[in-house]
Amino acid sequence: MDYGDKLFWLSVLIQRKYAQICAEFDLTPSQATLLCAVRNEPRQMADLAASLGMTKNALSQLVDRTARRELARRASSAQDRRVVMVSATPTGKVLAEAVFAEVAKRLPEIAGNLDADDQRDFERVATAIVDTSDLSAPTSNRSTTP
Repeated sequence: MDYGDKLFWLSVLIQRKYAQICAEFDLTPSQATLLCAVRNEPRQMADLAASLGMTKNALSQLVDRTARRELARRASSAQDRRVVMVSATPTGKVLAEAVFAEVAKRLPEIAGNLDADDQRDFERVATAIVDTSDLSAPTSNRSTTP
C-alpha cells in the first residue's frame, strides 16, 4: 500500500470509531458533528456549511432533522436578520459535550498499538495538520466549471 492508501484507511478507521461513538448516543455522525460545532456558540449557517464541507441545502436538512429532536435550533442574527444562526439547545449542548468528551477520550485509541514515542509523534503531526488547515473553507480542489 502506498501513502495515499494508508491515509484512506486511516480515514476509515477514524470514521468507523466516530460512528460507533455517535451510535452510543443515538446520533448520526452528521448530527454529532453539527452539535459539537455549535456546542460553545451559535454559528452562521453559511460559515458552518463551509466548515463542515456541506452545501447550504444539505446543512439546512441536517439542522431540520436535529431540530426535530430538539437538539438544535436556528434563529435570525440579532445584527442582520438575513443571516441565519444555528445553535445547540440546552439538551443538545449537554449531549454535544458528552459526545465530544467521549470522542476525545476514545479516538486516540486508533494509535493504541503504537509505542509511546510514535503515539506522541502521531499526536504532534495530527495537531500540526489541524492547526495549519483552514477549517472554514471547503477542501475540494475540483474545478466548478464543466
